[in-house]
This record gives sequence, structure tokens and C-alpha cells, in this order.
Amino acid sequence: MKLYLISLESLNFNLSLNDINENNFEDIALTLFHYQYKNNQLYHTYVNQIGKDTHSINNIYDIPFLPIRFFKTHSVVCGQWKPEVVFTSSATTGSMVSSHAVPNLSAYLNHTSQIFEFFYGDLTGYHFLALLPSYLERTGSSLIAMINYFISKDSSGHSGYYLTDYEALLTKVKQLKNSKKKIVVWGVSFALLDLAEKLETDLSHCLVMETGGMKGRRKEWVRNELHEFLCTRLNTSQIHSEYGMTELMSQAYSIGGGYFTCPPSMKVLVRDINDPFSWVKQGQTGVINIIDLANVHSCAFTETEDLGKVNQDFSFEVLGRLDNTDVRGCNLLLG
Repeated sequence: MKLYLISLESLNFNLSLNDINENNFEDIALTLFHYQYKNNQLYHTYVNQIGKDTHSINNIYDIPFLPIRFFKTHSVVCGQWKPEVVFTSSATTGSMVSSHAVPNLSAYLNHTSQIFEFFYGDLTGYHFLALLPSYLERTGSSLIAMINYFISKDSSGHSGYYLTDYEALLTKVKQLKNSKKKIVVWGVSFALLDLAEKLETDLSHCLVMETGGMKGRRKEWVRNELHEFLCTRLNTSQIHSEYGMTELMSQAYSIGGGYFTCPPSMKVLVRDINDPFSWVKQGQTGVINIIDLANVHSCAFTETEDLGKVNQDFSFEVLGRLDNTDVRGCNLLLG
């Protein structure tokens, strides 16, 4: 299935991203690297300061990855333009927020919807019932922008947000039980946990999607323990997960077990914990680095602060955070 990405015509970037696959991903990434090195002043300076010879970059493992903290302290953009929207991360006490300028909101929404459809099929075949109170309590959330768009695609009018009104959500779930559309209950971890603890419920006919994190509301759980608890209390066989963040345009999804699969626009590499320029083997734990080819206008090469590993089938797991890093409001649990 083709995944159509953001148009690059506005920046005179001539490489088409309409048909990404394993055979051409590296060529596209290398071309995008040289484009961003030339046009992103921050990235250009960073590459130079670490002493990287750009002429020696021949594969994706040679490409320098920009530490994600720069999204908190600098404007990460290619060229000069006025953003239509600036996405911001959630903040914990004393922490700085990340900002990601986006030139075209509709392009982002089109991209996120096509990723969802890549994994789950047509958006119009779903009702979306959202438990995302922490995201609705602030502005600038890329997740809320995405879910708003998904909700708008349900012409029945049954999709919507429920904050912490769990009884109203369960009433809607029962009402839609015989609907021809599938039901997605999409929630931040602490809200799904509250639902599971407070009310006995049956979501066996729903797709339960957790988007991670306790947002400072509750003690963090190990992901597999959380999923086991939710499966038991919500009477469902598996918990799906979405892996996304403010600094990325693309999302990865897990259909169960905490194993995430990337869309064609995204690839995860794992670096050594102690050496940001060395890579670990498949199955070994390290720090997640992400290539997101949809980050055309910012930086496609991000060094995160998430611990994880890539499996033999190229799925990946998120195992926690590096020590001494900010606790971000994204979807990962401490191991």
C-alpha cells in the first residue's frame, strides 16, 4: 500500500516521497540529509560541531542524529517560513516544552490518517471514543489535532471525547455494540487505568488504544503489566498502542504485546547508551534514534531519550527512559 507524504514542492525539493519502501528508503534518507544539512541552520551547525564529514556519509548509520532536547531550546526548521501550527509537548514541573513548527496542518492530518489506515484500514469504518483529559487541558497537542481529525471522519456523530466521564463512555460503547463500524477506545494510560479500576466493563468488541504515560497523575507501570491488568479488567484480548511524539510527524503502532511497527516513512535504529555514534545489534537494548522522512521541514533524524530495542522482524520495543532526562509526556513506561 502506498503512503503519500507531505508535498515538498514549496521548498523546491524534487525528490518524490509518494512511494517509500525498503529498497528506496535509504536513498531518500540520504538525499533528505543533504537537503537538511544545507537548509537547517541548527542541524548544519550541530553536524559541523561534532566533526562529521558529510562526504563520508554513505548509509543511514553514518547520518548524525539531532538530540531531541534541541526541540526545547531552538527552532528546528529548514529555511524561513511562517508555520500554520506549532505543536508543543506537555510539561512537567520545572521542565521545558518541546516545540515543532508545522507549515501545513492539513498535510500533517492527511499523513497521520494514512498511517492509521496503513495499519487498521479506512478511518470511516471506526467510531473514536477518546479518554485524553491531560491533552485536552492544554493547547498545542499534535495528538489532539490527529484525534480531532479522526473524529471528524465519523459522519454518524457518535465519536467524541469523554474526559473522565467513564460511565458516559460505557453507555456509548453499549449503544454502539451492534454498529457496523468498529469502536476505538483511545486513551492515555492513567485514564484507561482509572476506567479499569473504577468500573467493571466489557470492551471485548472494541479496539483499546493506549497512548502511554501517566502524565504525573499516577505512578508509572511497566507496559506489559499495565496491559495485562487492562486486558483482565476490560475483558479484551489485547491492548493496542500508539508511539508518537511532538517532535515527529509519523506514528508507529502496536497491535498487542508492546511491539511497535513503523510505517514506511519511519525507521528506528538503536544506539549504544554510552556512545551516541555506535550502534547495537538487533535484540540489544540501547537508545532509540528515529528517521522520520515526513519531518521534511524540521529534522528527519532524531536522537530520542527513550530506551528500547529492535527485534529480528524490525518491530521495536520501548523499555523506558535514559537516566537524568526530563520525563516527557509521551507514550512510554518505565521498566
